[in-house]
Amino acid sequence: MDDRPIFTRFLDVIYRGYQWLAWVLMGLLIVPVTLQILSRYTGLIPRYIWTEEVARFCFIWIIMVGATIAVRDGTHFEVDVLPTPKSHKAEAIMRLWVAAFMLVFTGIFVLYGYQYAAFGWIQTSELTGINMVFIHGVFFVVGVTWTLFLAERIWYGIAVLRGHDEAIQHMRGDYNVAR
Repeated sequence: MDDRPIFTRFLDVIYRGYQWLAWVLMGLLIVPVTLQILSRYTGLIPRYIWTEEVARFCFIWIIMVGATIAVRDGTHFEVDVLPTPKSHKAEAIMRLWVAAFMLVFTGIFVLYGYQYAAFGWIQTSELTGINMVFIHGVFFVVGVTWTLFLAERIWYGIAVLRGHDEAIQHMRGDYNVAR
């Protein structure tokens, strides 16, 4: 049986969903870009107007989904300027400080992302006919998800401050990624 908190297991499901979504979006992006290339450099297919817009929409989603994955991994918005503190409590305080600043920006995404999504609700793309809430709403959706992921990091930081030194491993970023 898994001894991690249910909140963390719930966030694991969301995290895996975002990873899956990133793969799907990358696959979808290949279709309109391939059509653009084939129509531009060969006469095999006509020039479709909608391909540029669909590629742009996929790209926006890929960027935001990738940023969300990086927030959970602990690899987003981290710059190693100061050396890592020697004690776990000092490191937790440093990481909580970073999380607090990230929460400020996340709040901006949630507040203004909601307004932006509401604005997109009344608009439709002229080329594809897609309701723009699917494009404008991504900022609100990732803002809410960032808030959940940051809440988990803060929870682990507080656990470290309460004496659970092993929780610092959950706050550290995944150093297996390229830096």
